[in-house]
Amino acid sequence: MKRLKSSLLFAALTMGCSIGMANDVDVKTFRYAGPFDLSQPVLVDSVDAQQKAFSAESLLNTPLNLDLAQQGRVINEGKLPTSSAQYALNLLQFNIQNASYCTLGVELKGLKHYQVYVDNKVVSPSSITLLPQTHSVVIKYLSQKDSTYTPTLKVTNAGDGVKVNTDTRRTLTLGDIQNGLQYYRLGLSANGRFLITNYYDVKDGGYTRYMWRLTDLKTGNIMRQTDEAMSWIPGTNRFYIIRKGAKGRDLIAVDPLTGQEQALVSGVGEGTITLAPNGEYLILATSQEGPREDADIYEITQPEDRIPGWRTRWNLSLVDLKTGLAQPLTFGYHNVSLEDISADGRYILYMVSRSRLEKRPTTVSSLYKLDVKTMQVTCVAHDEGFLSEARFSPDASALVVKGTAEAFNSVGKNVPEGSTPNGYDYQLFLLNVANKAVTPITKTFNPSIENFSWNPRDGQIYFTALDKDMQKLFRFNPKTNKFTRFDVPEDYVTRLAFAHNAPVAVWYGESASNSDRLYTLNLDNGKSTLLEDLSKQKLKDVDLGTCTPWNFISSRGDTISGRCFLPPHFDPNKKYPMVVYYYGGCSPVSVYFESRYPLHLYAAQGYVVYLINPSGAAGFGQAHASRHVNTAGKGVAEDIIEGTKAFLQAHPYVDPKRVGCIGASYGGFMTQYLQTQTDIFAAAISHAGISDHTSYWGEGYWGYSYSEVSMANSYPWTRKDLYVDQSPLFNADKIHTPLLFLHGNADTNVPIGESIQMFTALKLLGRPTAFVVVNGENHSIVDYNKRIKWQNTIFAWFARYLQNNPSWWQALYPDKQL
Repeated sequence: MKRLKSSLLFAALTMGCSIGMANDVDVKTFRYAGPFDLSQPVLVDSVDAQQKAFSAESLLNTPLNLDLAQQGRVINEGKLPTSSAQYALNLLQFNIQNASYCTLGVELKGLKHYQVYVDNKVVSPSSITLLPQTHSVVIKYLSQKDSTYTPTLKVTNAGDGVKVNTDTRRTLTLGDIQNGLQYYRLGLSANGRFLITNYYDVKDGGYTRYMWRLTDLKTGNIMRQTDEAMSWIPGTNRFYIIRKGAKGRDLIAVDPLTGQEQALVSGVGEGTITLAPNGEYLILATSQEGPREDADIYEITQPEDRIPGWRTRWNLSLVDLKTGLAQPLTFGYHNVSLEDISADGRYILYMVSRSRLEKRPTTVSSLYKLDVKTMQVTCVAHDEGFLSEARFSPDASALVVKGTAEAFNSVGKNVPEGSTPNGYDYQLFLLNVANKAVTPITKTFNPSIENFSWNPRDGQIYFTALDKDMQKLFRFNPKTNKFTRFDVPEDYVTRLAFAHNAPVAVWYGESASNSDRLYTLNLDNGKSTLLEDLSKQKLKDVDLGTCTPWNFISSRGDTISGRCFLPPHFDPNKKYPMVVYYYGGCSPVSVYFESRYPLHLYAAQGYVVYLINPSGAAGFGQAHASRHVNTAGKGVAEDIIEGTKAFLQAHPYVDPKRVGCIGASYGGFMTQYLQTQTDIFAAAISHAGISDHTSYWGEGYWGYSYSEVSMANSYPWTRKDLYVDQSPLFNADKIHTPLLFLHGNADTNVPIGESIQMFTALKLLGRPTAFVVVNGENHSIVDYNKRIKWQNTIFAWFARYLQNNPSWWQALYPDKQL
């Protein structure tokens, strides 16, 4: 937790106090910027186009950067500075920090012409509605020559928890999460000297700009910054850009030192481009639409046929960079995906997938090695289930394959007898191309594999993996079978890129209490060096509470991991409300700062936040993850209830009567299910939650395929105990907790009917509930402005039941007599 170094400095620069209900607060200390001298305009006419005569007050509308006020000097009440100019604009600034939603006023006497701005928006000073956060109040006033001003300023109707000060520090807002510069992709030249960084920058309102930057890591100089996408030509120190040409797309090679351009190939058609490492060709993945149906009445051939674009099929072509000839490599109606190109460019690795609905898994895949010189095809793996991705070894004699523990006849399976591995807990396998022998690499390795690559320079496999509630960087040496975990300075490694011919990589990541940072990594000594800290600017002047691990031992003897987030300026002598959050699928809630549910933002609203990763999450080992399968939430709920009770017992500063819970997707189901099992929660929120396992199984785009993981080999007609007895809908009468349902009405993963039917049940039962629909949004709320309203809805519901403040909810959703 960040604090001022000296209480004396705090007393000198701020006037802060907690105010009781409906009190007035005199503002005796503020920041002043100015005067900004103005002259009366030349009066060409006596009136303007609206037939109004000139008045000095109109000069208040002269544009002025209000941020200058926060840079002004701190002064106490009394006579304000004056100017010798005919007119001048002046700025007074102070902060209002409110712990809860409120409406108050700003009363100003002693100034004639002024405007009041809150967070850069002009407001009516008599009634200002504030969301719970730190707000900048700026008084923009007009002064005149030979006049003196001694104003008095007060905040009226200030409620409990309102503080007034001139501190430069503030609390976290949703804008801090949504806005600002972030990384997207990275790339290194073959010699490791030049870095391409792809950024995106989000502004207020959601406007997003993508840009690419070329940096010389040797000098630190930025050599090029453009909105034109740049990508490295594999194995070289040149990059390429794609421009629209007369006959298609042109690929242009660029020398980073000279900027000299050279045409690589012209007239490339539409599709995804992958350049071969030998620089002789590119692979173009192209799509072909399947048969079209009558738009008014049409046949669904199988469950996935409901998905827009499912009938589209992908194939591969080879485009020769010398001639531009586009040679088709694959043909057919099964989807083909390019997995890799060998280091010498001789072979490509592709995967063909097909459906098989009568048997689990319902999708099987085959891996093929194609010699692009002879067009000879070698089937490396045929109709294997549970595969995800594959890559070549440097000499193309072996593959590293990502899949679940059940892949390759369960050779990597490591779960208790009678358990089924979790299909989202990923493993790595080595596959010998010649004899098809499979070696499970990670059978006894607990972290769950995410991204991986086989480095041609040192012959080792590098990968990121979910390591409990973190995502870390690892290396595996196939010669020694040894794993190495890199000691990197961030909790969550997001993306990694290697140099082809040098022992260097670049990566970016974040931690529980900071945003993105970019590093170089020396692969020989494992040392990371900071290149750029986006978090430093993004979270400038923001006060965050602490985030610390908090684990407990369950009644089953398991160590259940968790995190504790405290509000900024935490006072252990107070009683705080608490929000409990848990995973929403099979992946753990990792400790990265920016997410759909930024937990520091909840803490900034005055909540203690308890994050728990109960049984069933990947990244804790196969046995732990397998508890997600064929339990329909039972063990998960037991962990959450036990953990919440243990947390409350260990932390007396949490009010046990003001505890809420929230989850999305599977976590939304868990929210509903928990209320049928316990009464420890005072409020609950389910976003896009499953209420009936049977209806979700049949209606969601991925309902039955997700159930292959969560309900492996179990079906509604074979396991009523799971599909019916464990569904919240069939236990709705047990729920008494106020329960809010949130759902996008375009959700194709968990259809909105899952919330509709549960909301209907609770309304018929007369239980406290509400249902808020986000129009046009799918499983996640991604629209910039809709996300703001959605997040405020969450906070308003919790404020209503955990802070005893229904005013925010009433402002958003007033009572209706219908």
